[in-house]
Amino acid sequence: MGYIKSAALEETGYVVLDRYNKEIDPKEWLDIEYVDWKSSGDTRFAPLASRDGEIECAGFWSGKNPRTDKDGIWIDSQTALAPTLTERALEPGANVGRCRIIELQPNTYADCLYNLHQDDNNRLNPDGTGWVVRGFFNLTDDKDSYFVLRENRTDPSKETRIALPAGAQLIVDTQRLWHAATHPGNDPRYCLITSWTSGPELDAYIEKYNGVNHVDSYEVPQDQLDAGQAEQTRRLAARAAALAARGQAEQTVMSEA
Repeated sequence: MGYIKSAALEETGYVVLDRYNKEIDPKEWLDIEYVDWKSSGDTRFAPLASRDGEIECAGFWSGKNPRTDKDGIWIDSQTALAPTLTERALEPGANVGRCRIIELQPNTYADCLYNLHQDDNNRLNPDGTGWVVRGFFNLTDDKDSYFVLRENRTDPSKETRIALPAGAQLIVDTQRLWHAATHPGNDPRYCLITSWTSGPELDAYIEKYNGVNHVDSYEVPQDQLDAGQAEQTRRLAARAAALAARGQAEQTVMSEA
């Protein structure tokens, strides 16, 4: 039967929406509670909706009620402090699984390439239902930062780099695409990440905000791109060698993040 997927994401695996142009009080992402959860860099997460309604980041397929990344339980103590962000996550009307704010400390392009990962969004997802994808709403004005998307983790030939100013909005099939963010600078980057179920509601939302599935990549000097790729190759080889020395193989499973 296959899964219900958004046609807008079929070709490239992502869409970029119109920029969000309203003011949001930074207290909505600065004053809520974070947990120390590592994903593609030095990160913390502040969950707004989680598996059990607790301030934690566990995968929905674990615990007492294992399920796919759907039917997240909203955390009243968190959503009360972030009403605008909660409203934005609910606006499409699509089923919401995990919904959280990520805090990413500064990193380099090489760090980003090393941390490229795919998400495990659809474990236990019944055939014939909506495919889970993720929305990314950049909250801080990170003009020198960009999201990196690749079909193949180590192949830069079709890399897409999406700029991350305040208000940048994109939806990504993160189980298909390898992804991570490059964030130079001194201050953390904050972004709202929401797991949505594909279907007519999400399709209508993408259309409403003029989603496009091709954008010009954020420009980065070629020598920086080449150096980052060389460093990714070096780090991955070093990790594989270290694992081999311990009799272990490189893990190819997707990230729980």
